[in-house]
Amino acid sequence: MTDRLGLAIVGLGMAAKPHALALQALSDRIEVIGAYARSQASRDAFAASYGFAVTDQLDQLAHDPRVDAVLLITPPDARADIVARFAGAGKHVLSEKPLERDLAGAETIVDLCAKARVQLGVVFQHRFRAASQTLAALLADGALGAIRVVRADVPWWRDQAYYDEPGRGSYARDGGGVLISQAIHTLDLMLSLAGPVTAVQALCATTPLHRMEAEDVAAGALRFANGAVGSVFASTASFPGTAESLRLDCDHAAVVLQSGVLQIHWRDGRTEQIGDTASGTGGGADPMAFPFDWHQSLIADFADAIRDGRAPRVTGAMALQVHRLITAFETSSRDGRRVDLETHS
Repeated sequence: MTDRLGLAIVGLGMAAKPHALALQALSDRIEVIGAYARSQASRDAFAASYGFAVTDQLDQLAHDPRVDAVLLITPPDARADIVARFAGAGKHVLSEKPLERDLAGAETIVDLCAKARVQLGVVFQHRFRAASQTLAALLADGALGAIRVVRADVPWWRDQAYYDEPGRGSYARDGGGVLISQAIHTLDLMLSLAGPVTAVQALCATTPLHRMEAEDVAAGALRFANGAVGSVFASTASFPGTAESLRLDCDHAAVVLQSGVLQIHWRDGRTEQIGDTASGTGGGADPMAFPFDWHQSLIADFADAIRDGRAPRVTGAMALQVHRLITAFETSSRDGRRVDLETHS
């Protein structure tokens, strides 16, 4: 690795925009060696918009000695083979969420990278919002006391045109609906703050508001390993769509994290707000209506991890936790029963 991380990009669809903007801002630390997509139109549009070199030669990119890592932004059904190519060539991997369509596929990708001895990072950028990091620090130093109740709410909206794209909201391409494609960010953040879940009782459904294979609404009750209880509501059928929120009721305060703003209601009557303005989160009809600075911080951490020889802040092994939770939701809904989860270190 030279002074700048040599990066390949694979997948140039809608989700590439915040990554490309982040990489432009990180040009002094990261050099984009080449960007690949199967579609010539996608390659041309990406090059015209962001000025990065593009290629139609995936294997050549995987074996380019200038490439230290790959940023993988393809749909979930196209991940395993690409990870095998790049990890097999000794390249580190930064993957968009979810790692794969289901838990078994995600475990395969984690194993591929472990056996190749390359780092595997996952794009859960909500952990890198300033308010999220402040809340994590308050919990870590005990200022809030123990968590007793957790409430995660993702009342988003997607119109039918969103699901009319071939494969979107299907199990074959995406691995499911609102849980794995949208709510996964809030669920991952919830787990990173409140710890693992040990039991789930859930219901998943597809409303008449959408023509799609998988669920557009999911609701569930949770029990956490630390003894807290909680609930999750996730939807892409909640017009016009509002920002996701995470509320924690703790011994010393109640906190609400919404749109990058943290509100703290202390039991002694004090209130605090951290973060001055709410930022878009993609909860409405435009799924890309959010800033790119969270992506920038995550990608910068991944580059630093490669340079410093350490694991990134969000690893593939961490991502398996949210995959297990989503699997538990689906199983509970299908079987009409409570699902108990094993905790993993």
